[in-house]
Amino acid sequence: MADRVGRPDSATPGLPQPGFRPVAAGRAAGIRDIVARWRLRPAGAAAAGAEPDRVWYAAYGSNMCAERLACYLRGGRPAGAARTYPGCRDGRPPERAVPVTLPGQLYFALQSTVWGGGTAFYDPDRTGMVPARAYLLTTGQFSDIAAQERHRQPGADLSPATALRTGRDRLWPGRYGTLVCPGSLDHTPVLTLTASGGLADADLRAPRAAYLRTIAAGLVQAHGWDLGRIAEYLGTRPGADAQWTPTALRRALAETAGDG
Repeated sequence: MADRVGRPDSATPGLPQPGFRPVAAGRAAGIRDIVARWRLRPAGAAAAGAEPDRVWYAAYGSNMCAERLACYLRGGRPAGAARTYPGCRDGRPPERAVPVTLPGQLYFALQSTVWGGGTAFYDPDRTGMVPARAYLLTTGQFSDIAAQERHRQPGADLSPATALRTGRDRLWPGRYGTLVCPGSLDHTPVLTLTASGGLADADLRAPRAAYLRTIAAGLVQAHGWDLGRIAEYLGTRPGADAQWTPTALRRALAETAGDG
């Protein structure tokens, strides 16, 4: 049983999309959506020893926002962040960007050195649905994004072979050190990064408003959600719910948007 694809990406006033080719509305129904946990076809290329040259990077946090992802690709400092990113070896924009829904749960934990407050992580073992945005990238680009998530210099390609075969691979300890493959789109593997532990082991921490605003921008761009739906979703996630209510978060997002 396939999950819904979601509505196609569309331009959002004040939030330009740098060169992304969104899926056409008439084609959305033909895309094989990400299905239930581990229900992916064993990748023939990986089984044969070949590495895919392209992958879908499923962003579920601030990288759903096109401008935020551009800092990982081309280098730069996102608005409201405390870090400048070196960028990828290949700074071209994604070939495509499509809305997807991942099986699992979003939560906020640890302390972000970029935004302050908690950081978004994904637990694929939990019941629920996580709206995300899948970007079609080269494997090298995805590898360089993974390096920057760990505050490392880009330059070495990672191998997704184990994740393609088993569904996940713990590449490094700590945050964003586990590679997850929840499925495929158009016969191309979907990959994302999360913490080495899950929600049960997490040091939950509430995120800051600036970080949530960037995630909210991505939800608007990818899924067309309104502010009320965004606040209800983000404000009730584990970690966020210790500080935020949907009403308070909606007010904070609206105030921040007005200031920016």
